[in-house]
Amino acid sequence: MPATDAHCRIELRWLFTTEAEPDAAADVTFAALLELGRRGTGRHIKPLRVEMTRPGPVSKAHSSYFDGPIRTGSAQNALVLRAVDLDLPFAGHNPDLLAILDPSLTASPGEIEAQSSLPEQVKILIKRRIASGKPEIGEVARELGMSDRSLQRRLAEHGASYRGLVDEARRELGRHLLADERNHIDEIAFLLGFQDKGSFYRAFRGWEGVTPAAWRRMN
Repeated sequence: MPATDAHCRIELRWLFTTEAEPDAAADVTFAALLELGRRGTGRHIKPLRVEMTRPGPVSKAHSSYFDGPIRTGSAQNALVLRAVDLDLPFAGHNPDLLAILDPSLTASPGEIEAQSSLPEQVKILIKRRIASGKPEIGEVARELGMSDRSLQRRLAEHGASYRGLVDEARRELGRHLLADERNHIDEIAFLLGFQDKGSFYRAFRGWEGVTPAAWRRMN
């Protein structure tokens, strides 16, 4: 993976065989790498170019997904990215960011348990995972020292559900992040675990009756 100040070139090579890699393998590998970068950074990273050994032309799906120049008939399958894109930070577990989002997110489990009802405890733990990954009920249940079923049963006793608390957590974090105009809406959508801005818009309209941009202008 040689790199220069301008770009990084990622080549696909099959080891232990003299045969060329299948076209589908190149498609899946490069798409997975690009998707990791896009989801990890919350940015729509565009390659400088994609080099393919197959003869052209490529499909519309290729052009739409990679959203960059595609060269066919190349000597090697390669994905060429801007070096600066490799330095983009991933949106992950960041204690400083969590403290800004909500001071209660940085509290210890003991502090959370002492100060909150069970639904509120669960919501805080969900918010932590929304900011760093998918909020799986199993992980939250284990942190609270119980099984998935026990957690679901106890939440039901409080008139709550895990899915409903995930929705509430996203709504509360969404409002909090939108209140700061320095936060771009597409970045907020990613941080809240939505696959794209459109999904976030639809969810937010269901919560507030207006789009995120309209809510921001009103507040």
